[in-house]
Amino acid sequence: MRPLKKTIDDAGGVPSVALACGKTPRAIYKWLAADALPRTEYTGETNYVMKIAELAAARGRPFDPAWLLIEAHPNKSAA
Repeated sequence: MRPLKKTIDDAGGVPSVALACGKTPRAIYKWLAADALPRTEYTGETNYVMKIAELAAARGRPFDPAWLLIEAHPNKSAA
């Protein structure tokens, strides 16, 4: 499973992440389609990864936010 999809699922799914991040479910589905967090996450304008991490931790599925930032980078290259 792709890292972004797994962490969103671990956080309670698209509706939960959308609510916590103040976005629409459609916006979250766009992240999933791109398999990347938005550019604003890397420019310091947003902090969605921490909100996703908090939701996942509350459900007993913690992860390292730094790991997700690397895995869900919009400019990552296929290895």
